[in-house]
Amino acid sequence: MKHPLTNNYRLLGFYAMFWAVIGIIDFILLFFWNNVPFTFALLDSGTTFILYPLLGSSIWYSIRYNSLEDVTIGRLILFHFIAASILCAIWVSLIYAIFKPFIASSDSFLTNSLPYKVFGGYVMYAVFLVFFYAVNYYQSLKEKIKKESEYKALIREAELQALKSQINPHFLFNSLNSISSLTVSNPEKAQEMVINLSTFMRYSLMHNEKEMVSFSRELENIKLYLSIEKVRFGKKLNAEFEIDAHCMEAEIPNMILQPLYENAIKYGVYETTDQVTIRTICKCEGNLLKINIVNDYDSSTIKKRGEGIGLRNIRKRMEIIYNNPDLMKVTDHRTSFEVQLIIPQKQSVS
Repeated sequence: MKHPLTNNYRLLGFYAMFWAVIGIIDFILLFFWNNVPFTFALLDSGTTFILYPLLGSSIWYSIRYNSLEDVTIGRLILFHFIAASILCAIWVSLIYAIFKPFIASSDSFLTNSLPYKVFGGYVMYAVFLVFFYAVNYYQSLKEKIKKESEYKALIREAELQALKSQINPHFLFNSLNSISSLTVSNPEKAQEMVINLSTFMRYSLMHNEKEMVSFSRELENIKLYLSIEKVRFGKKLNAEFEIDAHCMEAEIPNMILQPLYENAIKYGVYETTDQVTIRTICKCEGNLLKINIVNDYDSSTIKKRGEGIGLRNIRKRMEIIYNNPDLMKVTDHRTSFEVQLIIPQKQSVS
């Protein structure tokens, strides 16, 4: 940790101004109130409130390496008593050296004032000690808050990466199994699916989980994902989109939608022989982007609908990114399943 006076010029300016003002007030009181000769008053104020603050700035190093947490109270008091004695001895010696060339009768003046100087030196050491301990505590607190923020950011990133690692392999394994089957029954579709899968995975790897992308970009990727699943399910899978044009430039977390469609396919398309429609409805209301994804499902084949890993991950991601746990709403309409995402925007979308 650097010295606060050399690392913060604003603090240094206040420090110099404070002691200069105190020195001027002391000079005025000595010269005008106590009738001390001009030279004596000037030198006395200067050596007390200019010289000592210069020397006193070194007290920072005595507390920097002897913190309250590292040593016992007794040892700390002894250390600072010795340091104060050394500093006072240096200060008084410099006062004698400064006074002698200017005042022939300085010996008697300094001798009479020596006890007051020594006492004042210890008092000022204590004042500087409290000041620098306060500054040290403040700087340590700032560093601690900064480090805690960095740790929280690392934890957030680790959580997001963990969520990503849970989602992508699931989809990838399903797709590879489908490709394996298609290589025998329909090689052309297998080739198409490999190309689409490669493009889709490239997109997911290009962006980290915290990066924001335009809704149009994410929608384009979703349509690519659905085309991959369309190869697997054919006419069973039908996708419809109702998107307000002015919502296309809204920003959303990348790969936030794919698990929703994966969930819709898993519980809708998988469980029936009929065609299942997945409808995507997107509207902008002020600074909120609202995305509703609705899929049909056969209630007779599914006893209970709950949040699977995909939905839980999205809810957790939204809470981490936006610090709000209520940005995803899930509704079971008995014959259809609806998920709504509410994504805040920095400014209203219109």
